[in-house]
Amino acid sequence: MKILLLGSGGREHAFAWKIRQSAHCEALYIAPGNAGTAGLGENVNIQVNDFQHIANFALQKHIDLLMVGPEEPLVHGIYDFFKNAPHLEHIAVLGPSQAAAQLEGSKAFAKQFMQEFGVPTAAYREFTADRMDEGLQYLAEHAMPVVLKADGLAAGKGVLICDTVTEAQSAFRELLGGKFGAASARVVVEAFLKGIEFSVFVITDGAHYKILPVAKDYKRIGEGDTGLNTGGMGAISNPSFVNAELLQKVEARIIQPTMAGIQARQLVYKGFIFFGLICVAGEPFVIEYNCRMGDPETEAVLPRLQNDLIELMLAATNGTLQAIDIKMDARTAATVVLVSGGYPGDYERGKIIHGLQEVQQHSMVFHAGTKQSGSDVLSNGGRVFAITSLGADLQEALNKCYQSAATIQFEGKYYRRDIGFDL
Repeated sequence: MKILLLGSGGREHAFAWKIRQSAHCEALYIAPGNAGTAGLGENVNIQVNDFQHIANFALQKHIDLLMVGPEEPLVHGIYDFFKNAPHLEHIAVLGPSQAAAQLEGSKAFAKQFMQEFGVPTAAYREFTADRMDEGLQYLAEHAMPVVLKADGLAAGKGVLICDTVTEAQSAFRELLGGKFGAASARVVVEAFLKGIEFSVFVITDGAHYKILPVAKDYKRIGEGDTGLNTGGMGAISNPSFVNAELLQKVEARIIQPTMAGIQARQLVYKGFIFFGLICVAGEPFVIEYNCRMGDPETEAVLPRLQNDLIELMLAATNGTLQAIDIKMDARTAATVVLVSGGYPGDYERGKIIHGLQEVQQHSMVFHAGTKQSGSDVLSNGGRVFAITSLGADLQEALNKCYQSAATIQFEGKYYRRDIGFDL
């Protein structure tokens, strides 16, 4: 099969690595890819939202399967673009339709969906600019802390946890004042839930689903979960507190009602659903839906998935997922992310990277923000690498990761040394 994979981060490098292990992979193209994906297929200089260019390339190369990594093209309707065009509809697309992708694309849509289908989530209200005063009054009377969410996609920066009324009201004004443009034209105000977060992933053909390895990620830049939110500083799979009882609750109370809602609303969904969850006193609640796999969770999940990924993706696109059994490596996976100095604020690119070859016997190194320049690999993003290792237990996996993290060198390198600290 000929496969076109969209994206350029660590998640897409992990997907490329897994796809390349399949005997079904005849050719792999990654658009636009990075220095890591270049060793697994052919990088193509096409941006993920350039649908026409993607379509032209897919036809030129006789692509059989389009695998969409990031959320933006899904929310913008790439599935519909292909399936509504007679000359493109023969190409299998892994990802939800534009309507179904609103589970991630609109926080208000997701909350309304959860409320309608009985999926446990935090209490909420939503406001637009014409109800600014009403929202400010609501915040003045709301228990603190409180969570404010920009309704649309805001590059992972649209969720704010506010500890005081003054802070909440100020952030509320900024959001509705256009801080994230159209993404924050509507704001969801949500009760703060105190507990421990984790991520559950399923792949679905719209009728059936299969649960993939569970993960937990670490979003804050500072150790002890302090400082600014990032795209993710590390992940582990499987977190020890997600036992069979908790996972059974997730399946019965969250996954199954979500699938029932997808079918009741006749949403076309052939791809991954990411359930961002929080465990509060042993009970799971949904924080958010994502319409794709997470990053860096993918880098911890895929090394534990023993199935042929192409077979799994094809089953999701053609409605035969029910026949597949998921096989998982029993070992623990840990992922530690190396970032550029200054991230998630201002940072410099173009730093020469050393030591990549030396770590291969201990870890898998997934490129997240790199580019090739002659014989050199250079930093080209805030998150530069996701280092993943497998171990008999979490400590063994982490030890391997940190040994590799110390070996890879580039100016300004930073990583958290406490991934998994809360387990």
